[in-house]
Amino acid sequence: MEVPRLDHALSSPSSPCEEIKNLSLEAIQLCDRDGNKSQDSGIAEMEELPVPHNIKINNITCDSFKISWDMDSKSKDRITHYFIDLNKKENKNSNKFKHKDVPTKLVAKAVPLPMTVRGHWFLSPRTEYTVAVQTASKQVDGDYVVSEWSEIIEFCTADYSKVHLTQLLEKADVIAGRMLKFSVFYRNQHKEYFDYVREHHGNAMQPSIKDNSGSHGSPISGKLEGIFFSCSTEFNTGKPPQDSPYGRYRFEIAAEKLFNPNTNLYFGDFYCMYTAYHYVILVIAPVGSPGDEFCKQRLPQLNSKDNKFLTCTEEDGVLVYHHAQDVILEVIYTDPVPLSLGTVAEITGHQLMSLSTANAKKDPSCKTCNISVGR
Repeated sequence: MEVPRLDHALSSPSSPCEEIKNLSLEAIQLCDRDGNKSQDSGIAEMEELPVPHNIKINNITCDSFKISWDMDSKSKDRITHYFIDLNKKENKNSNKFKHKDVPTKLVAKAVPLPMTVRGHWFLSPRTEYTVAVQTASKQVDGDYVVSEWSEIIEFCTADYSKVHLTQLLEKADVIAGRMLKFSVFYRNQHKEYFDYVREHHGNAMQPSIKDNSGSHGSPISGKLEGIFFSCSTEFNTGKPPQDSPYGRYRFEIAAEKLFNPNTNLYFGDFYCMYTAYHYVILVIAPVGSPGDEFCKQRLPQLNSKDNKFLTCTEEDGVLVYHHAQDVILEVIYTDPVPLSLGTVAEITGHQLMSLSTANAKKDPSCKTCNISVGR
């Protein structure tokens, strides 16, 4: 059975919930895991009710999970409700991702197990939680008789699924803007970076684990290995900008060396950093490579010839490339790239550190780039 949305329960706590007859959530004050009650809790003195044990958590998504447990049969027929105590592991007293009026203590009508707990207002993706359960019996006067708390179980919510990423993709499509022609991918770094590549990596840039910038639920953060490239051009020149937040030395490579019919293109993320402009992360992976297999399982694949962000088409036997004008593209290439395939030179502009996206956190309040699951 699926737990109905908590915002529905809060907006109409006395409704019979005809569509969902077996289970509902209410915002109430419960005793804590040590058995301490608030003065207004409406919970009666302890009586013997089965204590949940052997708790199992499965079917975990970014904003839901299924929970079940074992109970002794004694007094089982007296159970009318389950009390669920859910807390973020790193701070059991508060949760910065939750709305301030939403409690972590939930009450559900007793139904056959397992049951689903779902709600992006109190569950965030890729976050560790603790959960404990009580059984309860509601009395005629409205008070509750409760069991002792179960043992505390820990679990971690999942990343965004392809379904969630497709929702982000659709929102990014709306603001991508018209397409501009480009001819090179480029990567800015400090001189020391390129010296290290030459001395220790056989003159080839190596993929590294993506940082935690972007959406909190992105399945590529901290997992996908790749090399970041840019392809944005200045509107008036059609060439890469001379400024960069990442270093004064730039590696440039012809677009066809990285993006061609032998590569696949994937949508990775859509986010902003409390600014008016937005970022789209795309992944280019050689067909059949480990990066391609990783992305195929987790990310929406784009048609390389026809999408709103980055295209590769053929005109008169020549590959032609376009990028979206109104979003900043961050392109991840998943294989090593030899420096011999391009050129390294010092740029003439400034190093704009304020534009760096390294480990940048997404604005959870932006309506343009957020979807209705945990941020």
